[in-house]
Amino acid sequence: MLTLKKQKKAAKAFAEKWAGVGDEKQDTQRFWFELLQTVYGIENPSDFIRFEQRVKLENISYIDAMIPATHTMIEQKSIDKPLNAKIRQSDGSYLTPLEQARRYSGNLPYSDRPRWIIGCNFSEFQILDMDNPNSAPEIVYLRNLETDFYRLNFMINIKDSYVEKELEISKTAGELVGQIYDLLLEQYKFNIDLTEDYILQNINKLCVRLVFCLYAEDAGLFGTKALFHDYLSEFKPQHFRKALLELFRILDTPIEKRDPFDEPKLLEFPYVNGNLFSEIIEVPPFNESAIQMILKKACAFDWSAISPTIFGAIFESTLNPETRHQGGMHYTSIENIHKVIDPLFLDEYKENFKIAMSERMSKKRIEKLKKLQEDLSSLTFLDPATGSGNFLTETYLSLRRLENDILRETITDKSGSGILGFHEDELNPIKVTIQQFYGIEINDFAVAVARTAMWIAEAQMFAETEGIINREMEFLPLHNNTNIHEANSLKIDWKHIISPKKLTYIIGNPPFLGYGDQSDEQKKEMLSIWKDENGKVYSRAGKIDYVSAWYFKAAEFIQNTNIEVAFVSTNSIVQGEQVAPIWEPLFERFKININFAWTPFKWNSESSKKATVHCVILGFSTFKSKQCILYNNGVAKKVEKLSPYLIETDNILLESRTRPLDIQAKEMTTGNRPAGKALIIEKDDYNEFIKKDPKSIKYIKKLVGAEEFIHNKERYCLWLVDVAPSELIKMPEVMKRIKASREERLKGAADRRKLADKPSLFRETKNPKRYILFPLTTSENRRYIPLGFLDENTIPTNSATIIEDADLYDFGILISNVHMAWMRSFAGRLEMRYRYSKEIVYNNFPWPKNISDEQRKYIEYTAQQIIDIRAKYNTSTLGELYNDLIMPSDLRDAHRNNNIAVMKAYGFSTNITELECVRHLLELYKEMKS
Repeated sequence: MLTLKKQKKAAKAFAEKWAGVGDEKQDTQRFWFELLQTVYGIENPSDFIRFEQRVKLENISYIDAMIPATHTMIEQKSIDKPLNAKIRQSDGSYLTPLEQARRYSGNLPYSDRPRWIIGCNFSEFQILDMDNPNSAPEIVYLRNLETDFYRLNFMINIKDSYVEKELEISKTAGELVGQIYDLLLEQYKFNIDLTEDYILQNINKLCVRLVFCLYAEDAGLFGTKALFHDYLSEFKPQHFRKALLELFRILDTPIEKRDPFDEPKLLEFPYVNGNLFSEIIEVPPFNESAIQMILKKACAFDWSAISPTIFGAIFESTLNPETRHQGGMHYTSIENIHKVIDPLFLDEYKENFKIAMSERMSKKRIEKLKKLQEDLSSLTFLDPATGSGNFLTETYLSLRRLENDILRETITDKSGSGILGFHEDELNPIKVTIQQFYGIEINDFAVAVARTAMWIAEAQMFAETEGIINREMEFLPLHNNTNIHEANSLKIDWKHIISPKKLTYIIGNPPFLGYGDQSDEQKKEMLSIWKDENGKVYSRAGKIDYVSAWYFKAAEFIQNTNIEVAFVSTNSIVQGEQVAPIWEPLFERFKININFAWTPFKWNSESSKKATVHCVILGFSTFKSKQCILYNNGVAKKVEKLSPYLIETDNILLESRTRPLDIQAKEMTTGNRPAGKALIIEKDDYNEFIKKDPKSIKYIKKLVGAEEFIHNKERYCLWLVDVAPSELIKMPEVMKRIKASREERLKGAADRRKLADKPSLFRETKNPKRYILFPLTTSENRRYIPLGFLDENTIPTNSATIIEDADLYDFGILISNVHMAWMRSFAGRLEMRYRYSKEIVYNNFPWPKNISDEQRKYIEYTAQQIIDIRAKYNTSTLGELYNDLIMPSDLRDAHRNNNIAVMKAYGFSTNITELECVRHLLELYKEMKS
């Protein structure tokens, strides 16, 4: 392996050799072979890098070079070709080398696409990180390679590019633990005197201890290879339980306090401490299956390669789904953790490292790097909903990796090997410690998991540091990791955990629970937190998500400090009716600023039992950040300000209203609730029903909700409003349904039982002659919500809203891109589907002012065009017509005409962006409120 000094020397020699030369066709392979071999120590570069890989565009093209192991693509040009110049392609287009490579990337199989793209012309390397595809490329010049060679390390850093492999290993480890768990659970249950809660507490703690031993053995923490396996393999099943208990005892006993006459095999184990093995736990007998599972499968697996965040997956896998849901717990993947910590602080410190490394003077460079290391060691973190510790663990790992990068540059002697001096920093160069990390977690098992994960992370980083300084350091015994506290985060004062004056960042993934899913105790917690300055509960505190309590406590905690906060949360807190009750106190009382945010994205988890949920990430503080960033589908955009709706507007909050704020708007109401299924006739039953009871046909109407309307599904109902009893009694099948309706309602909740006295009627009896039906839930992939007109022959259900006596003008405004832009900004979501709200979206929508008769008539004309063209495609459903991929061109044109007409009615430019449109509408909204 090349030492740092040798690598610098090789980089200098390489740069001098290739200065001013380089032809794309003749020299590309030799250039890259030499670079990889002489500067980066790749022994067989021909096995590492591939040239001329085929890729199909319009014709077959060839990628200049690929490094598959690190997902790196190289587009090579001759030395006389500037990398910023666009070059004519075979299809006649003009692209820069990086643009050309990006086009190649888009045509490769997903698994082959590059993380890194390099444009090179022998004298300059332009580097694009596809994790941030819209950022400016980094530039490394050949002439500076002696000092900048480290900036190309990603090409050979297989570890980073194999994150997915590491996670796959961790998943396998989690599956092994799950199998052990299932086998042990059977053994626990043989003792009928043990309660389920007691069993779960003990089996969880036992699993943590077993995993730590498996990891410690493979990571070398126990000293001798296979020590754990060899010790247990000597015992028969009837003695296996006792052997484990003895092992736990010895691991918790300091060397100097051990009985010298203990079994020699036991005395070989080191002292672990950290309270991991101090508590007495119930260990069940082990049958042959459980023993073989541990000795043959678990011990044969290499646990040293797991990610410490596997403990999150273990935690989620070993708790039953019902318990997990009650606590609102969702395991956060490494990818999602970095969506929080990277923009919050890590990107800035990585940039500081790059700046320090660009310093030409060695002494100044080392001074800057050591100052950066001191800065890293001064940071403190609190996760007030720690769970199994994934946030704290990954944050610690990220800081230690950066610290190890610093140590590579600062702790070397003239030969390039690690210093073996007597100075304190040299004996223990590590400054970032797990003592900088604080947590609060209500579940005792999760606390044990989090502490253990931190210890494993610490052990992995110790081993990496040892490789840098070429010296072993003592890792065991563990230090007491008492900063992770078992407590109810919503009841404890966080100041008892850490003083606000000492804290730098608050991070985490608080529980996800809608207000309807909260237990009575959790509802009490919400009301105890959401109080104003006078101790009075906020009026809408009982109608907001559980996660909001952490936002309130964090905002209160960071007053008069420079603490920054970032949480993963359900997307409901930035959409629909919850926005105002949550964010109004945060803005007005605590004066917080949103510094960065990720728009809603689908949850990713390393757990095999991951929950399906969509979430957002919000970073905030009481001071305005240097820059505000909005991440949308991974693309970062700098913005001046961010509202809680995650759009670039002022903090204008829409209140929930029972009636329209704009006097022009007709009232929107919800459709009818059937209050049971007995009065509904499904399509398959319709013909048989009217055959048995032909008189009923005049009392049967179509029944339409969102699903039926969009997808043209047939459904019917008995509509018996004002039907005389003398008529009803003549229809036996109808009478059966009425009787069934009464019985069904009597078995329901209290409000439904009251309806048993009116079993022939829906809860509501709205049957307008002409109305617009507005589906409440619709796909986020549609540009327009496909609303439309219906008449008295169709009964609307409560999965839709309706506007009675609506006309073409109403339809034209509501189907327009102006109203759809408003809807997309402020509607709620069901997963990612739009959830239209009359209280928030419709009742707050500002209609155009002072519209002329001519403008009104033209909007009516364009609305009728849309309706007529829909009718032309009467064999297609609205769902098919409004599928953006296959929407008929004449229907698209009709909508475009309508959009233009409506925008002109508002006085908007037809070139206006959706964001500008929403900003203008908000100004109109403010005028209406004033």
